[in-house]
Amino acid sequence: MNRSEKEAVVAQVAERLERAKAVVLTDFSGLKVEQMTELRQQLRDKDLEYFVIKNRLFKRALEGTDAGVLADMLTGPNGFGFAYEEPVELAKVLVDFAKGNPKLEIKGGYLEGKKLDEAGVTALSKLPGREQLLAMFLGALNGVPRNFVSVLAQIPRSFLNVLKAIEEDKAEEA
Repeated sequence: MNRSEKEAVVAQVAERLERAKAVVLTDFSGLKVEQMTELRQQLRDKDLEYFVIKNRLFKRALEGTDAGVLADMLTGPNGFGFAYEEPVELAKVLVDFAKGNPKLEIKGGYLEGKKLDEAGVTALSKLPGREQLLAMFLGALNGVPRNFVSVLAQIPRSFLNVLKAIEEDKAEEA
């Protein structure tokens, strides 16, 4: 790579870092090409990115960004996962893939300006996703009015049951 190509790569990575909500660093040493392709495909299916870049170029791209906290983690071969919309999905895919492929090692990452260690990425992967959180929230919002209407409907229902019992008593007397 000549100098202009390196500058273009650094600019492209810096732009991705500015857009990214989360970045996860992994050590991919020992993974086969098929495994890397499978990992990239799993991430691509969820609109996430994963790529490999030289540490020196990545450090240059980190300068002046919130992701600068990652600079001290850049040792050895690194693969970088980027999440632009859903950071939890990135962590879930990488942690699940690492469980099935022990050669993939999660080193850490950053989430919206805060540095995460391996345990932090694993904890992030255990959180419910955005869609699940929205469903839980809507269920909670829907539950309150439903319960309120149920309580209000119980009063006339009880009254009708009393009237029905009175009617049955009068029918037995007659």
